[in-house]
Amino acid sequence: MNTLIGLLIIAVGSLGQSSSYVPINKVKQWAWESFWLVQGIFAWLLFPFLGALLAAPGDTGLCEILSAGDGAAFRVIGFGVLWGVGGLTFGLSMRYLGVALGQSIALGTCSALGTLIPAIIMGEDLFTGPGLVLLIGVSIAIAGIAIIGYAGALRAQNMTEEEKKAAVKDFALTKGLFVAVLCGVMSACFNFGLEAGKPIQDFALSAGSSDMFALNPVIMLVTFGGFIVNAIYCLSQNFKNKTLGDYLGVSGGVLTNNLLFCALAGVLWYSQFFGLSMGKSFLTDSPVMLAFSWSILMSLNVTFSNLWGILLKEWKGAGNKTITVLVIGMLILIFSLIYPNL
Repeated sequence: MNTLIGLLIIAVGSLGQSSSYVPINKVKQWAWESFWLVQGIFAWLLFPFLGALLAAPGDTGLCEILSAGDGAAFRVIGFGVLWGVGGLTFGLSMRYLGVALGQSIALGTCSALGTLIPAIIMGEDLFTGPGLVLLIGVSIAIAGIAIIGYAGALRAQNMTEEEKKAAVKDFALTKGLFVAVLCGVMSACFNFGLEAGKPIQDFALSAGSSDMFALNPVIMLVTFGGFIVNAIYCLSQNFKNKTLGDYLGVSGGVLTNNLLFCALAGVLWYSQFFGLSMGKSFLTDSPVMLAFSWSILMSLNVTFSNLWGILLKEWKGAGNKTITVLVIGMLILIFSLIYPNL
């Protein structure tokens, strides 16, 4: 029962993340870099900070928790900076490939590296016992993601340039694939940062923090590192594209609209890691599921993002064969979530 509850919590957070790019369409009169920076303030600074405060019980302050672990905070932020490159290119992959295909390729790479590399570092034997179950589970997930990627390639073959542009305004397959793979490699650093922050999490637990919230301060440090990279890039693009006036150069009504939808995008994005922190607390009795939790989150993100892709008509005109391949890939992803418990 605890495992089921943990999976459901992670799934709810994943649904939020996969929905976080929908508000983009409601932002008006802002360039991409302006939207990305403002939603990042909510997603990577404000909401992670509020979540981290939940891990500071009684007389133990958040600063005391963050200073635990003999410099662990700096290592976590360092991984966050690397993840920030992935987060930046994640937005670009959505821009060039759309919600469905962009997230599928990026998160597939992120899922494999983010799950297996920490297990290898901790000395897990991936060819026997629980390690083998973990390896097979990740392989099934990657197979599902690869099939979804193949569906995306079929879609590109079957659609005219006009149809591609109608579904995804800035569609560019070659550029998008490169950016998405790079994003996946760098985005795996988020999970590396979570592993590096274990001393901070352990200290929070020893100080009386709830199991459900003890990981939140580590998440905040990772997202802070990512914010630094994204802020530098977005501001440089503001200067380059002369879009610095976006923030205050619109009417009060438009500014309010944009801030609200950026805040909505931010809280939806953050919900995936808030849910991961809570969900993992229910998986402690199952070491395999606990190790597999990162892959579970990424697989659910891919599944929900493709459902959104269908709803947003990104697959319109792709053909019945392509949709069939897409559905098969999603079903395999769902099976990968169940396999470790069989």
